[in-house]
Amino acid sequence: MSTTGPTALPYSRPPGTPARILVVDDEAHIVEVLAATLTFAGFDVRAARSSAEARQVAAGYRPQVALLDVLLPDGSGFDLCDSLREVHPELGVLFVTARDAVGDRLTGLGLADGYITKPFSVAEVIARLNVLLRRLDARRSDRPVDPVLRVGDLEVAVQSHRVSRRGDELELTPTEFKVLTYLMGRPGLVVSKQHLLSEVWGHQFGDVTAVEKVISQLRRKIGPGLLHTVRGFGYTARDGAP
Repeated sequence: MSTTGPTALPYSRPPGTPARILVVDDEAHIVEVLAATLTFAGFDVRAARSSAEARQVAAGYRPQVALLDVLLPDGSGFDLCDSLREVHPELGVLFVTARDAVGDRLTGLGLADGYITKPFSVAEVIARLNVLLRRLDARRSDRPVDPVLRVGDLEVAVQSHRVSRRGDELELTPTEFKVLTYLMGRPGLVVSKQHLLSEVWGHQFGDVTAVEKVISQLRRKIGPGLLHTVRGFGYTARDGAP
């Protein structure tokens, strides 16, 4: 693994918000070198030492690219690649591993976006990352935009009507979805029951019991900590205390 010399860091990250990179390897020195060097190069880096830890970190971090070792203490990096992409289908994956047999390479290239063998050059890893990130950006720009609302770890894809929390998809009724997107589209603002009745149900006046019932159903499905009652005023979507 080469980390020194004038060619160690010749590449800069793509412009804009730092790309989120998840490094998964059970060798402490590999994790430390990659995490430190990639951070210095301008990436936002998180690390994990096992498959279980990687899934836990990815749930809240939502990485754009994962650098995965194949040999992990609790399973195969190949299996981890599949499980991460089940939850994060747009995740880019590069294998960084000592497994250099032809069969392993073919398996890895069939699953991921690249395969780098140890010992490796950090400069090559950064170059591969930048190429992959540009490819992922181009892929996203070719697709229709589906706006995503986020409050804490709750996400709502507005056009595809997908709702998830910590990576777990939730099933909502059309009315529940409308109420949730209305509140999440105004994070931190307090919306009255009467206003929700007007905007979601189309009733200028009436019994707000329907609103209270839907809010109760949403809290049961979503879980605690995101939809709050501000007594005497209404409801707000906010991560933590109202």
